[in-house]
Amino acid sequence: MELRQLKYFKKAAELQNFTEAAAALFITQSTLSQQIKQLEDELGLPLFDRIAKRVRLTEAGRSFLPYALKTLKDSEDGKDILKDLMNLKTGTLSIGVTYGLSNLLTKAVADFNEKHPQIKLMISFGTTQELLRNLEGGNLDLMLSFYDEPDNERTTTDHLFSAQLSLIAHRDHPVTAKNDIKLKDLPDLPLVLPSAGYSIRSYLDLVMQKHDVSPSLSIEVNDIHTLLQFAQTSRWVTVLMNSTILHHPELKAIPITGADMQRRATIAWLKGAYRKKSASSLADMLILHAADYQLP
Repeated sequence: MELRQLKYFKKAAELQNFTEAAAALFITQSTLSQQIKQLEDELGLPLFDRIAKRVRLTEAGRSFLPYALKTLKDSEDGKDILKDLMNLKTGTLSIGVTYGLSNLLTKAVADFNEKHPQIKLMISFGTTQELLRNLEGGNLDLMLSFYDEPDNERTTTDHLFSAQLSLIAHRDHPVTAKNDIKLKDLPDLPLVLPSAGYSIRSYLDLVMQKHDVSPSLSIEVNDIHTLLQFAQTSRWVTVLMNSTILHHPELKAIPITGADMQRRATIAWLKGAYRKKSASSLADMLILHAADYQLP
């Protein structure tokens, strides 16, 4: 069993298509198919069902995938340990971030780049669930989001700051005359909300269900920047963390009462994985700048 075979298996499992996987890996399809077949022969079980042009994992493939990912991650960790021991000033740091923490990341990256200019940063935006899958798959070194789950067998988190889930509206909207708004009043407002998959939406849905609140949604959007643009029209309002509008003076965050609306911004790490020195350095800078976002 070779690492390259595991890399091919991982990419094929991710894309469920040998042709697309081969293109992503810059190899021929025949090479990928041959290497995966050799891996299957060594394991004694098929890892994929071949269905027309698509492939899907067999039960054996689904069972084997977590171990393949761990082996690949351990291999990369080993390389990173050696680089750190040699005090190399080069390398790559992969960061996942949700939109609400982009301003915080920008500030920390400015300091980080001044201290470590040779380190290449790969920054990916996405929903918390998308980023979490990439973190657990070994594709990210750390994740910034409002992922507030207690430590589990897969991840661990560092606290950054606490923020308030709030109604976001343009300052010209009549609702901004209020100092706060009750959860039960949300159905009376022209709401535009994040799509399912965003942790904010998942949490809000749970709270509304618990308190028997059923808003009538005008629009759902899978992009936070677009949600803010809708709010800027003064026609719609949305629900986001109050920290999201830190650099949007035309918008106002109105606290929502009637439920626990405080959430924690965190740095999430893959438990047990080697933590690069560069990742720890960036985390220190994130925690330092996070003090500017902390609720009083």
